[in-house]
Amino acid sequence: MLRQLSSPEFRLRLLKSLLWLTGFNIGVALFITLILRTGQSFFVNLVFSMLIGYSINVVIVTLRWLIWRDQKPPRFLFLLMCMVAAPIGYFIGGTIGMTIYGLKTPGFLSVIKSGEGIMVLMSIFISLFAGIFFWNQSKLAELEAEQEKEKARTAAIEKQAMQAQLQLLQAQIEPHMLFNTLANLQGLIALDPARAQHMLEQLIHYLRASLLSSRTEQTTLKHEFNLLTSYLELLAIRMGKRLTYQTDLPAELESQGIAPMLLQPLVENAIKHGIEPSMSGGSVHVSAQREGQFLHLKIIDTGMGLPADYDEHHQPEHHHSHVGNANVRERLLALYGAQASLTLKDNLPNGVIAHLCIPLSTE
Repeated sequence: MLRQLSSPEFRLRLLKSLLWLTGFNIGVALFITLILRTGQSFFVNLVFSMLIGYSINVVIVTLRWLIWRDQKPPRFLFLLMCMVAAPIGYFIGGTIGMTIYGLKTPGFLSVIKSGEGIMVLMSIFISLFAGIFFWNQSKLAELEAEQEKEKARTAAIEKQAMQAQLQLLQAQIEPHMLFNTLANLQGLIALDPARAQHMLEQLIHYLRASLLSSRTEQTTLKHEFNLLTSYLELLAIRMGKRLTYQTDLPAELESQGIAPMLLQPLVENAIKHGIEPSMSGGSVHVSAQREGQFLHLKIIDTGMGLPADYDEHHQPEHHHSHVGNANVRERLLALYGAQASLTLKDNLPNGVIAHLCIPLSTE
């Protein structure tokens, strides 16, 4: 209860209610002065209207708390309570007003029986309509709160789906590379123990970094480049002179945050669909650069290049490299919005340039 009273949402709703009540009281004072013409000045009518209006509101809030506490009251009973609270609040507010102006304060029953009975009756109807209004306001606030909860649930589901997608992507990448690496490692143990030891060390580094990436929502460029270096080194040991690689990460960008596993599928595509099918092999160059408020990441290979019928805006779903690219594009859209992009173009005279453009955080 105390936590709810101290919340910013509760204070905002309370302020809105007080503003509405104050405006309503001013309207009642204008009505009495201009329409009923009781002979009192607008200022006097305003003082009594404020005192009576706020008194009725206090009585309603008090009765509601005494009867229902933190539970939601039934609508009919709540409106009936508002009608009962009106004469009580009218008497309390009127008594305070008369005391302020030094007038004799009548008893409760005498007020009801006197000519002020019509004013009491009017306050009952006004209290009833006000109760309906504030009930609807409360209902609207509940719907808004429920909508916010639904948004939070949706965001949590999307977050879980994104994490599951990342783990699925990891599961797709690791078996192909891992089995080939273990097969090569088995052969190297007998032929070249030193090279086999180096390969085993790189495999351990890769698996450790890969495991961390699959369990986190945000990593750094330094970690991702270390992961790619271990991955490329493993492939370089397996492919020998058919693969060379280079990574360029400026020191000032090492701590830059980035979603994990955005570069890995693109590097894998460069190897699997560009370098490996080429008789002469090729090279892979991974670089990072900042331009204004955008981070530019490029994977440049000198492999087979893009297919002759490649269309940036229409990729067949059956092609594995296109599926990987589509996954990266979906993650970019979900994580960074429409400002992020992935484009592929030919690297003349041969190869492909995969270009990731990501907006940097303004924090």
